[in-house]
Amino acid sequence: MPARVIHKAEKILEELETTHASKDQNKDVLKKQSDMQLSFFQLDDPTLSQIKDEIMNTDINTLTPVEALMKLNEIKSLLEG
Repeated sequence: MPARVIHKAEKILEELETTHASKDQNKDVLKKQSDMQLSFFQLDDPTLSQIKDEIMNTDINTLTPVEALMKLNEIKSLLEG
C-alpha cells in the first residue's frame, strides 16, 4: 500500500475513534442496565410447536429440491393461516 493511503486511513480512523468513543460508552451503560433478552416468539405458541415438529420430522438429506420448496411452502402457509 502506498504510504499516503495508509496515512489517510490512520487519520480517518483517529477521527472516527474520537467522535464515536462517547457513543460506545453510552452503549456499555445501556447494556449493563438491560440484562434481560426479550424473545420474538411465544414459546408456548401452538403454531411454533407445529412448525418445529414439521422440521424435526423431515429428513432433509433425502428431499429433492422440489420437495424442499413444497415443504417450505407448507411451513409458510402454517404461518399465514
